[in-house]
Amino acid sequence: MALISLRVSDEVAAEFSAFAATQGGKSALLRRLIAEALAAPAPRILALPVGRPEKVTVRFRESEMRQLAEVSHQRGMTRTGWIVALVRSRLGSPVQHSPDEHDALRAIVRELNRIGGNINQIARAANTSVLQGRAVELDLAVIQEAKQVVERELAQLRNALHGNADYWDGRR
Repeated sequence: MALISLRVSDEVAAEFSAFAATQGGKSALLRRLIAEALAAPAPRILALPVGRPEKVTVRFRESEMRQLAEVSHQRGMTRTGWIVALVRSRLGSPVQHSPDEHDALRAIVRELNRIGGNINQIARAANTSVLQGRAVELDLAVIQEAKQVVERELAQLRNALHGNADYWDGRR
């Protein structure tokens, strides 16, 4: 995605920011204005919700309440949380995650960060060896093992994200 930037006076920036806050944010407003100027279809990235939350009352039959309790429990969510996530997913909000999915994603990010730290240490050691005139010895088995760990973590991340998107899109 391309980035467009421009300079405006501090006063114009402040006024635009205040107005944009009522329109889902500066980026969302600018995307919409550009799309309108070009008579292009509305951007797929939707505006962030604005305003304070309001209460909506919905009535369900007893059998539906049991079903809601079951599906929300399966996702590790409350009934209200599940209903809110369902509505938001249909309104185009970012993907909704259950607490278990949040935990899984955090674990994957932690593991990828550890791997990144290890790669930095390897690069630093290799650079130090080169600067000191020593040959850098590669341990291909260790590199292959690290590659497999990265591939496994990325596959888990893809599965988690695709599974979540499929669930909220009604494909699962």
